[in-house]
Amino acid sequence: MLINFDNAATTYPKPPNVKRAVTEAIEKYGGNAGRGGHTLAMRTSEAVFSARETAARFFGAEPENVIFTLNCTYALNMAVQGIMRSGGHLIISGMEHNSSARPAAELAINKKITLSVAEVFPEDSRTIESFRSLIRKDTKAIVCTLASNVTGQLLPYREIAQLCRERNICFIADGAQACGIIDVKLSDGINILCTAGHKGLYGITGTGLLISDGKFRISPIIQGGTGSSSSSLRQPDFLPDGLESGTINIIGAMSVKAGIEFINKTGINRIFSHEEKICRRFISELEHERNVIIYRNPQSSYVPIVSFNIKGISPEKTAALLAQQGFCLRAGFHCAALAHTQLGTDSGTVRFAPSAFSRESDAVRLANSIKNIKNYGNS
Repeated sequence: MLINFDNAATTYPKPPNVKRAVTEAIEKYGGNAGRGGHTLAMRTSEAVFSARETAARFFGAEPENVIFTLNCTYALNMAVQGIMRSGGHLIISGMEHNSSARPAAELAINKKITLSVAEVFPEDSRTIESFRSLIRKDTKAIVCTLASNVTGQLLPYREIAQLCRERNICFIADGAQACGIIDVKLSDGINILCTAGHKGLYGITGTGLLISDGKFRISPIIQGGTGSSSSSLRQPDFLPDGLESGTINIIGAMSVKAGIEFINKTGINRIFSHEEKICRRFISELEHERNVIIYRNPQSSYVPIVSFNIKGISPEKTAALLAQQGFCLRAGFHCAALAHTQLGTDSGTVRFAPSAFSRESDAVRLANSIKNIKNYGNS
């Protein structure tokens, strides 16, 4: 039996109501939302709007400002490229996923923007000062992950958002590892929230969200059919149409709605407590093993993710040995080059990430398997 502790990549298994929602969407919502006035199209349009409303309530937004995307990467590209299209200075954190770091770097390499990277420290006060010290008169936006996808470290995003509010800077947040785990709202000071639908929100793969408070205009990076203003060659300038060219993933949107409903029914604090308890048990089983390195600092706060390494053995080999025993963990750089540079993990790490469906007993079994891995140094 496979035991999935790679839920930071995508949650598995999915809740039963998500499976039902996908089946229902295939059977009932076969129209193209916003395209046509016939019964099938109208029924589908109503279902999609209901999904927007569900996401809007969950994140404290207006339904029209909820944009369905292919994934969080797509949402972050839309936000970063859309806000920085006319140039200016951008700040990103040293813990950013490549989803935001690569489009930012590409713009800087092509001399379309200037870019600064704020170092992240174990202490929130030092991280806040790191961002503050980089702000300039031409700083247009700050991109910050709410929680590192490598270590799970929570960044002081509310305080960073306050820095942005004071200076009329757009605050773009990557919520991929936080949404569905902690209570994230636009009222935290977030102008544009980007997140995955298939991780903590328990939707299917191929789903993501961009949610705006409407304060900053996002220039579209893709133009096309929207179902509105179809007689014009100009892209609509209103949301959600302006950022939703082409047919959206209707089945995916229904799955995200169902995933959010699962979280609401279960309780987000209960989910966090369950996952964090499993992480604490996992750490307690390994923290006295001299050959195991756990990348957590007592001065930092974390979402339920644990990165570790075994001395003398590569992360890939560790994960492969554990996979032979049925455990699914991610090894390597986790698409986060900046984070590993800052951590000094030049070979990457192994990442442990439970979900609402994980069991503490399986985490103990995993820890025992790690203890039993021999032949350190045969990497």
